[in-house]
Amino acid sequence: MNNLEYIKLNNGVEMSRIGYGVYLIPSGITERCVRDALNVGYRSIDTAQCYYNEREVGTAVRKSGIPRHEIFVTTKLWGGSGYKDTVASINSSLNKLGLDYIDLLLIHEPTGDIPEIYRAMEDAYHAGKLRAIGVANFLDDAYLQLVKQVKVIPAVNQVETHVFRQQSSLRNLMEQYGTRHEAWSPLAAGRNGIFTNPVLTEIAHAHGKSVAQVALRFLFQQGIIVIPKSTHKERMRENEEINDFILTDEEMQCIKTLEQGKSLFGWW
Repeated sequence: MNNLEYIKLNNGVEMSRIGYGVYLIPSGITERCVRDALNVGYRSIDTAQCYYNEREVGTAVRKSGIPRHEIFVTTKLWGGSGYKDTVASINSSLNKLGLDYIDLLLIHEPTGDIPEIYRAMEDAYHAGKLRAIGVANFLDDAYLQLVKQVKVIPAVNQVETHVFRQQSSLRNLMEQYGTRHEAWSPLAAGRNGIFTNPVLTEIAHAHGKSVAQVALRFLFQQGIIVIPKSTHKERMRENEEINDFILTDEEMQCIKTLEQGKSLFGWW
């Protein structure tokens, strides 16, 4: 992977712009999948407490033979209500991962006593347990409320983002505060007929690429971090190979017309 595929977060920490997500990957195959992803060339792995596969992710990272500082590990808090249980939760993730530090810790959703949860994350960040902190699923109002009351501005906000829900207003808001936009389900989990969409199909044909690569490139080209998921090594490789072509301004505009302005999952 080359330097063009890395970005600097607002605290100077570098993060890969293409990562590997392990949502809904059963724990029994997670270690193998993460090992395959690392072998293909991924250097950013995204998990969460409620995925119940942190332990397997950590095992794959430790056994990979790749220096720890070259692998960026993200996990997310789940079910915390305040300061004390967040401290315990962070330590639990570190123990399950078997790592000395977490590269990026996110609040998984805007529930609980957010100021206290975030304060515990700030303290863990200053203690060196976390290299960066941020949030997930904080849409415009929740994000704006948070940044007005914290000392450490979120480095990342991971939200549902794909060709059908592009989150442009939220991205513009986050840019004002220096928070990076990260997309979960960047391929819309295969919904809405994304892989047979005529606009995407035509553009893919023009570039000799797959629809998945075009959909990912659309986000990537706007500076959005993407974390596609696959359990198949060949698709992992395909999802990563999006830095060798450029969508034209016209193609970008055509894809922008696919915006539907609502969630495909009904969560946030």
